Amino acid sequence: MFLFRKYFDDLLSLLFPNLCCACGASLYAGESQLCSSCLYHLPYTDHHLHEENKVARQFWGRIPCHAAMAMLFFRKHGNVQQIIHHLKYGNQPELGLKLGQLLGERLLLSPYYSNLDLLIPVPLHKKRERQRGYNQSAGIAEGISRVLQVPVSKAHLMRKTPTDSQTKKGRSLRFENMSKAFEVRNKEELQGKHILLVDDVLTTGATLEACGLELLKCGVDKVSFATLAFVG
Repeated sequence: MFLFRKYFDDLLSLLFPNLCCACGASLYAGESQLCSSCLYHLPYTDHHLHEENKVARQFWGRIPCHAAMAMLFFRKHGNVQQIIHHLKYGNQPELGLKLGQLLGERLLLSPYYSNLDLLIPVPLHKKRERQRGYNQSAGIAEGISRVLQVPVSKAHLMRKTPTDSQTKKGRSLRFENMSKAFEVRNKEELQGKHILLVDDVLTTGATLEACGLELLKCGVDKVSFATLAFVG
């Protein structure tokens, strides 16, 4: 039975090769989504260890953010861009879970994220989530939750309206595009809490800023940010 299963798995691998989402190489037994080489050589930051990092400085003077970090540097045409593309458009929600666990392991080592009460993923509009089949930021948050043992909520922060593409907009236009896109529900449940907002990629920070400001209006004690990657 064991040999039959092994031959069957080998046949499946030939017909439907399991490839690394970063470099495209075939994965070995025991590897999933990302090969060991890419996991080791990805451009990791050390933001979780330093309060005044590049991501945190993005929000100075804009929002009273308790802590902010990204796990990876996003470089055009690099492996991280390939990973994010698979995460958002490749129908691979399990990739978000894996990356979230990697992110959670870093937050576990940081003194700035030791007293979190709730993880909130940046929401997609319902139409966009139906088209994609899942919210990649929610998958990342679930992965973090498995490591930190902090609950995830997808019921408190909602995206009211779909927004235009942010790709070619500057910071002020991005924030204007996002400033009225979100609303908070069950506000009384968030009062006095330390909330970690979770997203996939940070460019100007307009989305996280808009979400964070809505939460702070509701009596949230602290808002922190964590993303997979940082463009900058």
